[in-house]
Amino acid sequence: MSSNVPRGDERGRVLPFRRVQPRVPPGPEGAPIEGVEKYAQGEPDDYRQRMINNGLALLACILLVVAGIWIANTMAQMRRNQDCVLSGRRNCAVIPAPSADPTK
Repeated sequence: MSSNVPRGDERGRVLPFRRVQPRVPPGPEGAPIEGVEKYAQGEPDDYRQRMINNGLALLACILLVVAGIWIANTMAQMRRNQDCVLSGRRNCAVIPAPSADPTK
């Protein structure tokens, strides 16, 4: 354990470090970095196709939300029916009955 304790002459010694500036080659027009134009060599944007894809993606998201709401409502109805049956009640399922009004 005594090896971790610094000796008298090593205590509080500060090591000087030099700051090294990164060397950046100058680009066109004296800019410090190169432009990214060389990476932009792709096909031009097809705006119409991109909008169609965005519309299809929006439609898919809407369908997922509607399906999730439908599943949540179905599960809630099943839970209500199960709670009704497990509590010992009868006639828990809703049965549509014709109305008593003879004019309809």
